[in-house]
Amino acid sequence: MSESNVVHMAALMCEPSRVKILCKLRDGRAYTATELAHAVSVSPTSLSNHLNKLLKGGVLKVVPQGRHRYYSFANAAVASSFESLANFMQQNQDEVQKKKELKEGVTYCRSCYDHLAGYVGVSMTNAMVKRGYLKPSDKDFLVSAKGWEWLASIGIVEGDFVKSRRPLARQCLDWSERRPHIAGHLGAVLLEKGMENLWFKRVQCSREIVLTSKGRQELYKLLDLDFV
Repeated sequence: MSESNVVHMAALMCEPSRVKILCKLRDGRAYTATELAHAVSVSPTSLSNHLNKLLKGGVLKVVPQGRHRYYSFANAAVASSFESLANFMQQNQDEVQKKKELKEGVTYCRSCYDHLAGYVGVSMTNAMVKRGYLKPSDKDFLVSAKGWEWLASIGIVEGDFVKSRRPLARQCLDWSERRPHIAGHLGAVLLEKGMENLWFKRVQCSREIVLTSKGRQELYKLLDLDFV
């Protein structure tokens, strides 16, 4: 899909009723104007205007059959493009909703053996991978030269791991996020350093860990993570 087509599709989708029409058509079936008006909850006149714009824009096609006119996506490429845009928007909405809902509890932030897990732990891991500090490799993470420089800035030195018999950085699948967080020796030291710096504090008789206000500020500065 070209840049101009993306802009064109986005412009047509700026109107909520047109988005509802396209969402109704995502099941691959063709619908009459009456059926679409009922699904979208708009007047027949309003629906007609929206359908005409989508037809002129090449997003929809109409096939007359008997007394009815059936509307559907113009072709498979248009349907696929809309599906991609819809999925992208849904992912963003889900992420925002998750941040609103997950403010505390073991799914938000917890210890997994001796390292950090939950939404906070996975978010930190993803940020480090995105910045090139870590690189996934089979079941492990490899620490780049840039990564060691960043770790040194928070007091974690590469030389301290040289004689360790423990794996440096493991990928540990997070049961609540279904994505990996950092385990191994480095994961343990990261949590320990976070405790020392008062980024985190433990909840008594629980694996839950509280992300402090200082921790939110520091992780925003260090990894551009916005734990609102």
